[in-house]
Amino acid sequence: MSNIVRLVIACVIMGAGVTLCGFGFWGWGIPVFLFGGMVLLTFFFNENMIIAQFFLRKENTEKAEQWLGKITDYEKQLHRKQHGYYNLLVGLIESRKAPLKSEKFFKKALTLGMGMSHNIALAKISLAGIAMAKRNKREAQMYLQEAAKDDKNKLLADQIKMMKAQMAQMDKQQVVRGGYRQF
Repeated sequence: MSNIVRLVIACVIMGAGVTLCGFGFWGWGIPVFLFGGMVLLTFFFNENMIIAQFFLRKENTEKAEQWLGKITDYEKQLHRKQHGYYNLLVGLIESRKAPLKSEKFFKKALTLGMGMSHNIALAKISLAGIAMAKRNKREAQMYLQEAAKDDKNKLLADQIKMMKAQMAQMDKQQVVRGGYRQF
């Protein structure tokens, strides 16, 4: 359902609630008005994305992918500020199947923008992991440094530390294999 349609339906339901209260039917008017407020919230927070996030937290990627699949055209169905989050969720799901193919979704999520700094840090950590898989150490270090700056609440500090340790391990493996460091 288009966002404009959701907005119109919410306004009609809330208007009906106000009208019922105006005619003295307070018992019906208040619940109808509150229901209209809930419909208005779906304008800003898409229910499919919320449910997909829930399943991602439960590590059930198949169901999360099903719920995200219900969003056919995210530019029309989602509020503009949700476009980055949609690409982040698609990238997280895709990274479990084919990690190197998920890079475009994380980059698009960063260009579209996200409101919460820890989500930006999560996208940059994922990009650092992809760069490490491609053996691009400089890019991985750049993304990890940016992720450390964006992680203001230190929610992802353990993951950043673990990735830096993996990069150090990667350096040691290169020295052992070739006898010298290759960049």
